[in-house]
Amino acid sequence: MRTTFFLLISFLVAVSLFAQSTQKIGWVNSEVILQQYPPAIKAQADLDALTSEWTKSIETMTTELQTAYTDAQKQFTNMTPDKQREIQQELVKKEQDIQQFRQQKFAQPNGELFLKQDELLRPIKAKILDAIDKVREKEGMTFVFDKTGDVILLFADPQFDLTNAVLDRLKRG
Repeated sequence: MRTTFFLLISFLVAVSLFAQSTQKIGWVNSEVILQQYPPAIKAQADLDALTSEWTKSIETMTTELQTAYTDAQKQFTNMTPDKQREIQQELVKKEQDIQQFRQQKFAQPNGELFLKQDELLRPIKAKILDAIDKVREKEGMTFVFDKTGDVILLFADPQFDLTNAVLDRLKRG
């Protein structure tokens, strides 16, 4: 009985060790890939240009509002109550327009910036994932983790870093 139990335990340990030895795990740093992959660099530059343009528009609108507010304060005492209400309504409208513009451009997840980001980066991310899959297959990896993702990777042996192989694959097409 003891011999059978010992043989069974030995068999299970051997099978477990064999199963562990056949699995290869690799990792990539998607942040590095996005920073070095030319289409991703261009997409980010396009997004930065849009952000800058829209931010400047908001700054211009805000400056105009502040100027109008200052002018109104100077003239407020010389205005009729009806004219004061009219000016106040105009100022409130300008402020609402600024908020609406900010929401339209930058609100998550439906603002124009986030929609444009999705439009530009979706095909790039698909190519990157395809390259990762091909490298994974070539290297015989069972699992590939993203070092910058939500999965916490506490240790990463550089020999299993597939980042450069993925970048090379993307460059070759």
